[in-house]
Amino acid sequence: MVDGTLAAVLVRPLGSDETGLQEALGAITVAAYVQLEPDIVEHGYDAELRDVAGRVAAAEVLIALDGDEVLGGVTYVPDAGSAMAEFTDPHAAGVRMLAVSEPARRRGVGEALTVACIDRARAGDRHRVILHSTPAMVAAHRLYERLGFERDPGLDWEPEPGVHLLGYVLPLS
Repeated sequence: MVDGTLAAVLVRPLGSDETGLQEALGAITVAAYVQLEPDIVEHGYDAELRDVAGRVAAAEVLIALDGDEVLGGVTYVPDAGSAMAEFTDPHAAGVRMLAVSEPARRRGVGEALTVACIDRARAGDRHRVILHSTPAMVAAHRLYERLGFERDPGLDWEPEPGVHLLGYVLPLS
């Protein structure tokens, strides 16, 4: 980073052999989620968030880099058949586990990662992009809505009792 701004952000797929970057992204993801939802540790979700290698094997993980610095990442779910899918719509793609490191927040990293997922969905002829978010992730909600996502209460669900997720959808033309 240069003077508090991003010099250059590279968003690219994370490889299965990039264990150091996977570990760094896992730590960033857990830290971001725990900051907003401290009780995820009680539910064991922190282990899933940390398991970037598992996500790389089941979907496409995109990483944002500034040189060698990991700024954040996201899991792109190409279709409902993916083990990472939280939706059943055969025409949709999904976005999961978006996280940005504390120092890189409010600098466009989350937007770059989300737009990369949208671009992949368009290239894959998906009709919509679906994602879920917790009520505490207010900054993420603003980002999603700015990019055209709409709240869809019909997509809300509870993966386990007491864990409520809000559904969002972005129709693609």
